[in-house]
Amino acid sequence: MASAINPSVWHIGYMEMTIRLILALFLGGLIGLERELGGHSAGFRTHILVCLGSAVIVLLSMYGFSQFAAEPNVRLDPARLAAQVISGIGFLGAGTIMRTGLTISGLTTAASLWVVASIGLAVGAGFYYGAAISTLLVVMSLFLLNKVEKVFSRTKKHHELIVKINRSSNGLNQILTELKGLGIQIYKLNIESDEAEPGEKTGPLVIRMRVKLKKKKNLEEAIVSLSSINGVLGLETPGDLL
Repeated sequence: MASAINPSVWHIGYMEMTIRLILALFLGGLIGLERELGGHSAGFRTHILVCLGSAVIVLLSMYGFSQFAAEPNVRLDPARLAAQVISGIGFLGAGTIMRTGLTISGLTTAASLWVVASIGLAVGAGFYYGAAISTLLVVMSLFLLNKVEKVFSRTKKHHELIVKINRSSNGLNQILTELKGLGIQIYKLNIESDEAEPGEKTGPLVIRMRVKLKKKKNLEEAIVSLSSINGVLGLETPGDLL
């Protein structure tokens, strides 16, 4: 014989619901604050909204259909709507990932949106300790490990170099010769056509290179040398953003 359904399981008080939503707002805001201070595309308000929205969805999934709990042909699944959040948050995370040439940025922000959604689900389900400790670990990872990562990036020997040259010049050969003379190894090279200026038939060439340096000083010397080559219109060394 099936056990009787306890209707109180599917109900939540207004005070408890308010506490969960406010806590989701606070924990999501903590993680979003680090992204906001770093000037990333998804910042303080975005993380709050994701965390709060996740908490609302899991509250709805658990308690929003309590009036049907006693119906004989109804089976409630508290995790059904919550499961869709985990997969659905991907579209928002994908919007924060950008590719500029050989550099990809926004991966950490996308990951923080995904984890803040899971924290919102945990808070909405009343899993307070798990949500709190997860938030603490995420904030520690973003703040502290970001500083560690910057230390390692200063000693990194791989860099991206973008050079814009006049199509009619012999600049490419001079660039390759100059880099070789400085002991800089090119292990990836991509040549693109840029948009033509008004009144011109063809635009300049954009050369994107991944280079390996022996010393940090080599990059500074390369910038000075390349900028003096006839036909070089612009030079850029974008950093790898997270």
